[in-house]
Amino acid sequence: MTKNKTNFAILIVLLAGIIWSFGALVVRYIEDARSVPWQYLFFRGLTIFFILNLYLFFKEGKSFIKNYKKIDLSVVIGGLGFATAFMGFIWSITHTSAAVTLLMLAAMPFMTAILGYIFLKEKVSLTTFISIIVAAIGVIFMAYSSNKLGTLFGLVVGLISALGFSIGSITFRWNKKIPTFTTIALAGLFCAIISFAVLIFNEDNFFTTFRNSSLSALHGTLVCSGLILYSIGSKKLPAADLTLLSLTEVLGGIFWVWLPIFGINEVPTTNTIIGGFVITFALMYYSLNTKRNRRFIGLN
Repeated sequence: MTKNKTNFAILIVLLAGIIWSFGALVVRYIEDARSVPWQYLFFRGLTIFFILNLYLFFKEGKSFIKNYKKIDLSVVIGGLGFATAFMGFIWSITHTSAAVTLLMLAAMPFMTAILGYIFLKEKVSLTTFISIIVAAIGVIFMAYSSNKLGTLFGLVVGLISALGFSIGSITFRWNKKIPTFTTIALAGLFCAIISFAVLIFNEDNFFTTFRNSSLSALHGTLVCSGLILYSIGSKKLPAADLTLLSLTEVLGGIFWVWLPIFGINEVPTTNTIIGGFVITFALMYYSLNTKRNRRFIGLN
């Protein structure tokens, strides 16, 4: 029975990663993507906030509102961290290849390990330290090889997005009494509010095309669906296994935008493949050798 439950959990987590991986493909279908990031983020943020609260309502009933009464500084910081990650992902992937953006996010566990050491006094093992160094080499190689200004901008913003995810993840361990979904839902709301403020300040057109709005809602739905499945599967698996299984999110995202059937045909450059291989190797080494590893939610 235990083995069956573990196998089921593995399938659930794999499915969550695959669902998240379609986020990059969805963004590639946006019309005139670089001109409508804030409109897209506004509707995506609202979708995340709405769906997670709807899920909590069906799961906990009206009592889910009590979760918001527990909001403290850690939740606000976590929400802002994830909101930054949401925004950084869109700005990154619309300025560079999906491979570069996703591989920057793959470095998130290493960033979180460093932040955990600084703010939570958590020890960094030799395995983690080696993994961080190897991953950094991959990132530096990709940055050095990015001779186009837009690609370098996308890479840097991708790293900022990963940092936002890491900050949000740290707050989960800062205050373990706050349900994860509350922080993520608040992040969606923050993302929508910030996007709304930017649109008003710049006097931009508030609404985009029906297609873009639909894609934004679909993207938010993918994020929430993967998160719900991940939370179910993660209860039955060691954290190290989760990190390794979650590679489907990164590798799947790169694969979908390359697969000709979807009409994107985005082929990673040789330098991106080499740097990505180095980062992937670091993540696999980290997963297979650490005993205290934690997988942090990827909400691309």
